[in-house]
Amino acid sequence: MAVRSAVLGMSAVGLMGACGGQPEQTPAPEGGDTVTTATQSLVPAPPAPFDSYLYIAGNLSVGSAVTGNTGTSANYEGYKLTVPAHTQVALEVTHLGTGMGVDTGLYVYGPKTQYGYGYWPLYGDDDSGYGELSKLPLATFNQAGEYLVVVGWSNGLAKNYRLQASCVGGACVANPSPAPANAPVTLAAFPLDGTLNAVLGGANAYREDMYSFLDRYDFAWPYSTHASLDAAAAAVLARSEYKGYRNDPSPGTYTYAAFLSRMYLQFQPLHQAILDTYGESAANAQVKSYFREFSTGPNGDNWRTLNIILLPESRHVLVYEQTAHEI
Repeated sequence: MAVRSAVLGMSAVGLMGACGGQPEQTPAPEGGDTVTTATQSLVPAPPAPFDSYLYIAGNLSVGSAVTGNTGTSANYEGYKLTVPAHTQVALEVTHLGTGMGVDTGLYVYGPKTQYGYGYWPLYGDDDSGYGELSKLPLATFNQAGEYLVVVGWSNGLAKNYRLQASCVGGACVANPSPAPANAPVTLAAFPLDGTLNAVLGGANAYREDMYSFLDRYDFAWPYSTHASLDAAAAAVLARSEYKGYRNDPSPGTYTYAAFLSRMYLQFQPLHQAILDTYGESAANAQVKSYFREFSTGPNGDNWRTLNIILLPESRHVLVYEQTAHEI
């Protein structure tokens, strides 16, 4: 299911999707090595605020890896990651270079401001990697700046861990080539950003008979040319939660500027807020709209529009579903 218009505490944790990039070559187990997943506990994000106690172990560059040691007790260490805007990175505590039995959590904060890295992680994962290790296949950084990648562990085994950062798209790709013809868009669902969630919630409280949803998807894109709106729309409609819109015979295509007048008045503040949140130019953004209507009985007419918003420079797809019904 899509992540429906809410960010609740740590809901960003673990909502990662598959993306491109070369997988790590994992060595075969040796000397009785086994992968055990039943005995370890969740490694949560570090308690906030953590600026006063979190050890900053060094810098992490895209395309490189660092090695640390867990010591003899549960703890956290942070690494500074500096990136240009619209960089897409895969982060992983790799099996290769990490001691057997180590149980990790992986969290990303930032960008850094005069107040620090913030209290809530942008991305997080417990054990999506090998065994009990952590992996974020896709982290998209909308703003340029310094971020903090935090590794935590639940068991101090005095063993090494290896943290790797790989470029999977966006500004970190050196000499990108044009996208192949008909290149598909592979979507990964993420929670909606807090500012957009607040704007959406306020608008939804305005009228009982008009309600909207806003879902966020990211896609890894390592090419010099933009993804197509048709490819983004095909990826959205392939998801089961949007199957009701597949039969629209004549969907409309709009510039982002023209899309504003198609939004119900109380939801129009979302129009600029989306661009501001993801650092996208209105000239690049495009919208494809699908319509359906149905009735649930007398005075039960429903009208729904699915608006697929492609933000090609920032590598996001926003799905804005606008609904109205008789009362």
